[in-house]
Amino acid sequence: MVAAAARSSQTCAAPSVFREARPMHSTLALLRRTDFPPIRRRRLETLQVNLGYRCNQACLHCHVNAGPTRDEMMTAQTAGSVIAFMSAARIETLDITGGAPELNRNFRDLVGAARALGLKVIDRCNLTVLEEPGQEDLAGFLAAQCVEITASLPCYLEKNVDRQRGRGVFAASVRALRRLNALGYGQPGSALALNLVFNPQGAVLPPAQAQLEQAYREQLADRFGIVFTRLFTLTNMPIQRFGSTLISNNQFVPYMKLLRDSFERDNLDTVMCRTLISVDWQGWVYDCDFNQMLGLRLSLPGRARVHVSELAAAELEGNSIAVLDHCYGCTAGQGSSCGGALG
Repeated sequence: MVAAAARSSQTCAAPSVFREARPMHSTLALLRRTDFPPIRRRRLETLQVNLGYRCNQACLHCHVNAGPTRDEMMTAQTAGSVIAFMSAARIETLDITGGAPELNRNFRDLVGAARALGLKVIDRCNLTVLEEPGQEDLAGFLAAQCVEITASLPCYLEKNVDRQRGRGVFAASVRALRRLNALGYGQPGSALALNLVFNPQGAVLPPAQAQLEQAYREQLADRFGIVFTRLFTLTNMPIQRFGSTLISNNQFVPYMKLLRDSFERDNLDTVMCRTLISVDWQGWVYDCDFNQMLGLRLSLPGRARVHVSELAAAELEGNSIAVLDHCYGCTAGQGSSCGGALG
């Protein structure tokens, strides 16, 4: 195993050379042969729903390959199936993602339905969407619904954020964070949680979450007066846009070796796919969002694919989880999940 101190720096500095791949290369064939340990589901707690791949950004690390030109968006009918499943299933959390999920016209209906059922709702927000036309009241809506915001901010340095996410993104993100702080988000003692998400800027593992969180707190407070609830560190997945970039930079094999060499068996017990399912914009069900991006659908005995409109939560418990080599990304080092480090 790799010692924690050797895995990565405690900063969000960018690597010297890491250029985005053009055109896209698929990594699916490179991930199929795997010796990742078999794992099974526990009771379903979280329903993660991808409302579509349209986004107002096109980030280098994006495992969804989302962007402004994507037109895959969940319909009202499919959103209705999701609401019906939430009403029947005994889950605790609705986790809404994209793309930029707020750009889907059904986003607010889903939020309202989940909150009416007493569910915790998480919005995976890129922050800059708050400045998009038609979203002027979005921050107020999220606060009124007590939605937990988990927002991508891959560094506290402007040049690194803009390098990964596009020119002007850092400044827009700072404006959005200040606006959310003014509504009570991230403030000490507030029920409005504001979590930030760090992704490495290249083919390395994230630094230790606790130490990096402290650096974020100091930098954002001192320079911008911004406060937040928690920082989550996520490992970049070798799929879609990031995986393609690895191939273009001849870093795919070394990165996979890093993930494998950093495997921690204890992380198997708390990987998110044990208690979460992912639903795509068409309503098809997957073991996790990463499997969704690989087209690796969840299956049940006698059913090679499952639609949310035909699913009962009780069917899932004890079911085997589809794994490929990318699963080493969730178990490497301190572990990685949609809620940050596992250990």
